[in-house]
Amino acid sequence: MKHLFKSFPKKGLLPLFLVIFFGLLAGRGLIGKGYFNMHDDLQMMRQLEMEKCFTDGQIPCRWVPDMGYGFGFPLFNFYPPLPYLIGQGIRLFDFSFVDTAKALFVLSFVVSGVAMYALGKEFFGKLGGVVSSVFYLWAPYHAVDVYVRGAMNEAWAMAVFPLILWTSYRLIKEKQKSFKWLVGLALSYFALFVSHNLMVIIFTPVFALWVLLWLTREKSWHKVPQLIFAGIWALALAAFFTIPALVENKFTQVAGVLVGYYDFTAHFVTIKQLLISRFWGYGPSVWGDVDDGMSFQVGHVHWIGSIIIMAALLYGYWKKKKISDTLLVVGLMFVVGWVSAFLTHSRSTPIWLAVKPLAYLQFSWRFLTLITLAFSFIAGALVTILQKRFYWIIGLLIIGLLYLNWHYFLPEHGKLGALSDAEKFTGAAWELQQTAGIYDYLPATAITAPKEPMKNLGELVNSDGNIVESDGVFSDPMQGTSWATLNVNVEDDSIVRLGIFQFPGWETRIDGELVEPYVPEVEQWGRMWVDVPTGKHLIEAKFVNTPVRAVSNYISLMAWGLFGILLVGRSGILRKLSRR
Repeated sequence: MKHLFKSFPKKGLLPLFLVIFFGLLAGRGLIGKGYFNMHDDLQMMRQLEMEKCFTDGQIPCRWVPDMGYGFGFPLFNFYPPLPYLIGQGIRLFDFSFVDTAKALFVLSFVVSGVAMYALGKEFFGKLGGVVSSVFYLWAPYHAVDVYVRGAMNEAWAMAVFPLILWTSYRLIKEKQKSFKWLVGLALSYFALFVSHNLMVIIFTPVFALWVLLWLTREKSWHKVPQLIFAGIWALALAAFFTIPALVENKFTQVAGVLVGYYDFTAHFVTIKQLLISRFWGYGPSVWGDVDDGMSFQVGHVHWIGSIIIMAALLYGYWKKKKISDTLLVVGLMFVVGWVSAFLTHSRSTPIWLAVKPLAYLQFSWRFLTLITLAFSFIAGALVTILQKRFYWIIGLLIIGLLYLNWHYFLPEHGKLGALSDAEKFTGAAWELQQTAGIYDYLPATAITAPKEPMKNLGELVNSDGNIVESDGVFSDPMQGTSWATLNVNVEDDSIVRLGIFQFPGWETRIDGELVEPYVPEVEQWGRMWVDVPTGKHLIEAKFVNTPVRAVSNYISLMAWGLFGILLVGRSGILRKLSRR
């Protein structure tokens, strides 16, 4: 990885420090004691569950024990884990769960800024990179993602977008020594795979256009095999998550995330919301466009600036009749930005209906991620248009941008609320987190979500599902993230209902002998049932890898092994060892 950072100048690091400063400034509202209200208020819960998996040795983490109302949940089999894996690194420094969540959000700002600086610097120089970075960091939707929605994974996906464009461009551009950029591209796309499933869907077409443009411009078609290898390698690195998420979602009630409130037709935005209104709120997106409680603005400086810069570059082409790299890259991003803007509007409904996977986005305004990426990048081109004596205009634009958007980058009510880990993980707050998003990955075996929390790991029931008096029947119940055990003593052949959802991978054993759990029609909540013979027995349940998960794990293990071998080999360690 050290080779990737050699492209930053060894001297004159002031631009990079400025970018980091503006990133920390964007996250200033999260620095201090306390927490903040957000739509996706499960960040601490997910981090807790990830930590429990690590402590319990369930790596990679797939099944979490406390969600699904305490009946368990295949959360990280489908929900991208990258931010929470990074969060585990932060937890090693004894950060509380409250501070870990806030640190992850602030870090996403900083990484976004540095990544955009690296991309912008390639085309517009250091100053242009700083301009693109500040515009990216301080775009209104970036504030929506963090301070309103609390969309941790989407915030990290936005941090990865510029890295993918940067490393792929350098891979195509470099005539020699492109290995480090191949590795950089593979790692960057891996990071996207494990950051946000839906962002992969909407970003990949942009990436394809980007690659096609530079392959054609540089006449570097011989780089196609390297690009393909980087893509396969990225998928292999992420296979432990991506393949099971794709193959096994049929075992969940995933269709439920596409209807009702989550139907994309309910969340188109108007031109006024997108380009004119400066409304700001911390409420939700609702049906229609009248009572929306959150902002969908692109930002006046962003969209007006994109038009002015594009017009100036076209005027330059008209005068010189020469297509520059700047015109090409700005032209592509201009199209990306405005096509994405169109896709947030109801006029684009025929496209949404024709391209079926778009329905999984749920909210058309997710395309604001691409609008923000495109228009922020374009802003850096202003440096190539203005002569040095007019650079003061850039300073005024940045000051104006911060002035217009300053109050967006604060939590609701402008300050953090008092909250500790203990308060978040007890009482009503704990119960709320246990049930939040319960239908997202509810196993298909459940007819309906549980109506009350899991009380007992085992219950004696009759064939109708009614609880049978069981005092003294169960003893020594124990449960981890992916296993559970309890002793049972029954006088007749009986049925034991376990307080765990049935899902592919759960195995049950009685006295060490494998028995098949089942879910009868009367079982509304999808819990596992096992038949137990008369006498004293040990019931064990363990969540194991399905063939798909096992193969995916091995693919990732080999891909990361290849990465380690190549990294060691390129660093010269192997050569040094061979001389001894």
